[in-house]
Amino acid sequence: MHIQLDTLIANAKAHGASDIHLVRGLPPRIRVDGELIDFGNTLTAADCEAYARDMAGEEYAKIEKRGELDLAITFPGAIRCRINLFRQQGSVSAAIRILSETIPELSTLGLPPTVEKLPKLKRGIVLVTGETGSGKSTTLAAMLNCINHTKNGHIITLEDPIEYIYKPDKCVINQREIGADTESYASGLRAVLREDPDVILVGEMRDLATIETALTAAETGHLVFATLHTNSAPDSVDRVVDVFPEMRQRQIRMQLSTTLMAVLSQQLLPKRSGGRVAACELMMVTPAIRNLIREGKTPQIASAMATSASEGSVTMDNSLIALYRRQVITGETARAAAHDAEYVRRNTI
Repeated sequence: MHIQLDTLIANAKAHGASDIHLVRGLPPRIRVDGELIDFGNTLTAADCEAYARDMAGEEYAKIEKRGELDLAITFPGAIRCRINLFRQQGSVSAAIRILSETIPELSTLGLPPTVEKLPKLKRGIVLVTGETGSGKSTTLAAMLNCINHTKNGHIITLEDPIEYIYKPDKCVINQREIGADTESYASGLRAVLREDPDVILVGEMRDLATIETALTAAETGHLVFATLHTNSAPDSVDRVVDVFPEMRQRQIRMQLSTTLMAVLSQQLLPKRSGGRVAACELMMVTPAIRNLIREGKTPQIASAMATSASEGSVTMDNSLIALYRRQVITGETARAAAHDAEYVRRNTI
């Protein structure tokens, strides 16, 4: 093997990498500020398998049986990583996400100011959405840790795999890993309702049973945080509703209109000066937006958000324009990330 795994991870972290990719026939590649760069000598199939066996240990057989394996490992130097091992073209590849060893303060993430009100909610659903690598896990960890330090309560997380490790302060915290501690999100969430929780984190609302149980949990007085792979607040509403058969969608819209409190959508963009910055859309659910959700008029939600700025809502396009005007990002970056490219173009010339 070209370089010990522990050394590779430590060196990549020292270079500011967020991810490491190990693929047969290529050098290790690390992602720094969103760009992939070579980081060593070309790997053979044997190198990749040796790295995978080192990471998977006794679970390596699952890769041969299922074709992939999710896990989280803390390497020397307290470097915690989320890892996906998978087979491709007859050999094993690895995608490694380097996690922050400390959970950041919510106020340091560059999110809309109103986000700091979300951990103070008593009940309902808060969705954090965005593509893979947009910082959803970090935002959620910061929100839960804020609750941990300010309220007495019971927090239960369902994660696949567990990423950030919380140090209980005012809260009792139980972190359950899908596959290791419970069979699935749906079965774990059903059990959580019998475990006296105040706050529930659902790592991903990925199927009907999980979404249904999350809505029920919010209706019965719990505060539920969850993620979706969507790019905007209106898309998130449609995604939740569309999981259900048509005959049930009216009922689901009704449930969602009463339980949804906020949707935060994130994307990480390259800064002019190097590094990356979060562009965020925040929908605080007002009575007008509740009516639009209930009536299935999601295309009108974006304009309702634009008129409810006093409630703390901000559209993604206005967030991009604000970053451009502060000279944090270029006009080209803003236009490429826009929902309404023409609107953003007019405001970034």
